[in-house]
Amino acid sequence: MSKNKQEIIEPLNFADSFTLAMDEEIRKDGLPGSYGCFALELDDRPDIETLQHRIAEFSQKFPVSLASLQQIGRHFYWCKRDNLPQLFFNHICPENDEGLDFQQHTINQIINRKEKRESITPIEFHLITSSAKNTFFMRWIHPFCDARGADLILQFLCTKDENKRQQFGLPKTEPLVNIQLAKYHWWQKIILFFKAKIYIAKLDKLKSIQSFDQNKKKESASRNLHLNFDVQRLTESETQQVIKQAKKAVGLTGTSLYYIGCLMRALEKMYPEAEGDAYCTPYAFNIRKQRAITPMTGNHVSALFAQAPREIIKDRNKLFTHLKQQNTGVIRQQLDYAFLPLMWAGSWLSLKEYGKILRLSNGTDNERSSFWFSDVGKLDIPAQSFPGTEINTVFHVCQVTTPPTLAFLSCIYNNRLTLSYNFIEPIISLEQIETLHQLVLLELLD
Repeated sequence: MSKNKQEIIEPLNFADSFTLAMDEEIRKDGLPGSYGCFALELDDRPDIETLQHRIAEFSQKFPVSLASLQQIGRHFYWCKRDNLPQLFFNHICPENDEGLDFQQHTINQIINRKEKRESITPIEFHLITSSAKNTFFMRWIHPFCDARGADLILQFLCTKDENKRQQFGLPKTEPLVNIQLAKYHWWQKIILFFKAKIYIAKLDKLKSIQSFDQNKKKESASRNLHLNFDVQRLTESETQQVIKQAKKAVGLTGTSLYYIGCLMRALEKMYPEAEGDAYCTPYAFNIRKQRAITPMTGNHVSALFAQAPREIIKDRNKLFTHLKQQNTGVIRQQLDYAFLPLMWAGSWLSLKEYGKILRLSNGTDNERSSFWFSDVGKLDIPAQSFPGTEINTVFHVCQVTTPPTLAFLSCIYNNRLTLSYNFIEPIISLEQIETLHQLVLLELLD
């Protein structure tokens, strides 16, 4: 495929190739692709005119949001479209419908809608209104941005002061992953490359546990697999108890490891007979600058893993000591940055080749991940900042490969911890997730 240079807005960086390979893996099972979603549940119907104005302003400021993702040779580029796509959609519940089912049904339609990669818009904004509930739902494709970038997009839309919105912008330098890798000499990059290879080989010595019956995937091949999600919110007092227990178990900086460890223990209690040697969980290492308000472009992440052998899982104190020591060792050995040369090399592979390397244990057909995990931490968007109304609660959603068929997402908003369980039906049922949550809750609260 050839493209006029004037039609190319910008290329993907190699961290984007990482997420694009996972997009391909998700699509292989007939699922829509690597979507990420944020939902804001609102107190009332917002000021739609102001909201539309800010979305239009955002698209003008960040034209990649209107682009088409195209492959040219071995690489992918954001390219201009012949016709500008629609970014904002208003879904209004029929008057004879109470609205709660309408909300869930509409969101499920959005996250399970299949579309060609070249035609899908990088980001969409959906307002779902009814007499019972009002939700602002943002859906993006992961090569477009990471979760922190999506958080900044929401902050842009919730910023009333136009001058402050003008401060949001594109980075004035090349992608952070390129800048970070450029700091190393060629021989240091080779050392990092082999460090990452050794790290992965060590992980792959233990077969990852797949808690849910993946045979259901084969049985349901004639039916459509689809993503469902279950959102659970803790009270303020429960959230404080969780924070207290996390600090005790892994320290202030290890809260994500606490959530991961609690889910590992819950899964082990729920399915002690599941085959495998250890739970292995990928999670993102973010290299963004702390106060940079540049939601675009791309993913500023490298991958890490939390892995715990089965015998350690059974002892709560040993588990959290192990996860903390493992994470400390990774940072000391620069294994967080060691993945950057691997990601650069992977960007030259086909999506099929790259996806296989990312997902499967070396030399086997075994899925490396037991579940996916993402923690966006504490969201700082003020409740009163949304145009014309207030934000009550938030949650987020993501598509996931099969296996592991389960993603566990967490965030804190208004002093309440929100847990979002994302799962592929019919491999996993809502009843199984509800049982799992009760076990997770017991672990979180100790």
